[in-house]
Amino acid sequence: MKARVIQLWESRSPRDRVIIAVLAALVGMLLYVALVLSAERATTSLKPRVVALRGQAARLEQQAVAIESLRAAPAISVSPTDLRALVQAQTDSAGLAHALVSINAPDVDQVVVVFGAVPFADWLRWVAALQVQHVRLDTCRIEALSTPGLVSVTATLVRPKPR
Repeated sequence: MKARVIQLWESRSPRDRVIIAVLAALVGMLLYVALVLSAERATTSLKPRVVALRGQAARLEQQAVAIESLRAAPAISVSPTDLRALVQAQTDSAGLAHALVSINAPDVDQVVVVFGAVPFADWLRWVAALQVQHVRLDTCRIEALSTPGLVSVTATLVRPKPR
């Protein structure tokens, strides 16, 4: 094959050789320019994606550090205090005792509370204060009352079982 190409090249006149060489160089330059322009367009369109991916990677790194610190933290120790008494004390300290209709403890780690007419914002603060005590909201039914901002609530509160 190589011998055939050399024979074909040598069979051309010097003028034809120059024209073929110039055309080959032009085609090569056009292909190079097309490749560079294509790469530049791809780079321009991918830059915002790279920035977004770097941000996501940084957030993932932060979350990984947070997860590792949570895994290294000691297990939550459950207070031996009666959950019903703890919920009652938190209700009294939050000033919601007047709205408390009933409080029942089906077992030692579960309490069902019923509030008649309680300000919703106060109830949310009360739940947040209980979360600090490692008591979480398991189920809840909230009904808006005719007075704006007041709700009636039936909620089941639980705390983690000791390990």
